[in-house]
Amino acid sequence: MNTDAHKIVVSGVTVQVVRKPIKNLHLGVYPPNGRVRVAAPLRVSDDAVRLAVVGKLGWIKRQRARFEAQPRQSAREMVSGESHYVFGRRYRLTVVHAPGPAKVVPRGKSALEIHVAQGAGSEERFRLLLRWYREGLRERAQPLLLKWQKVMRVELAECGIKRMKTKWGSCNTDARRIWLNLELAKKPVQCLEYLIVHELAHLIVRHHDDRFTTLMDEHLPDWKARRALLNAQPLAHDTWEY
Repeated sequence: MNTDAHKIVVSGVTVQVVRKPIKNLHLGVYPPNGRVRVAAPLRVSDDAVRLAVVGKLGWIKRQRARFEAQPRQSAREMVSGESHYVFGRRYRLTVVHAPGPAKVVPRGKSALEIHVAQGAGSEERFRLLLRWYREGLRERAQPLLLKWQKVMRVELAECGIKRMKTKWGSCNTDARRIWLNLELAKKPVQCLEYLIVHELAHLIVRHHDDRFTTLMDEHLPDWKARRALLNAQPLAHDTWEY
């Protein structure tokens, strides 16, 4: 695929410009830090991109201000009393030192226990929680993947889960593989469903063009509300973007 990517500065704003074989120019501002990205047709010049960005400077500043005000968690120390999110619900953590296999045990709808051996450090407790998140995310994602592949009439070769610092999800259209960010295990399930539909849609339409928007509107009419909910959720100490 013929693409070109570089950066320009417009009125003090750094803009990532990606040229693709598309018909229309698309400008986006992405959380958590207000990264500005323009997807432009191959024939569009940098001067034309600058003019488009200048016309949207007020909107860009408002979007950045909204991301700046978004709540963020402090660094997690994996100690009793901390708050951790599981599919949009807030849980209070209790570290339990006990013999036997290390495990994570939810208690009701507001408590989460991590059972570890005496002397287990914060890193070990954190890795245990990540494994539990991964299992939970895969369990929630599997029926959604089966449902939406059938509805959208697409076939996925593989769905993987990993920690990503640049995106909530991604799609390799050639390999027919999608990746889900492990952080989605902390977000409401409707956000996970939005991401799955979004990435599966790329198996039909590669780019975020008008056809892609029409496809999303057809299959998930409230997708914009779900995207807004995802972007309004508290951010982890690490930064994540979509």
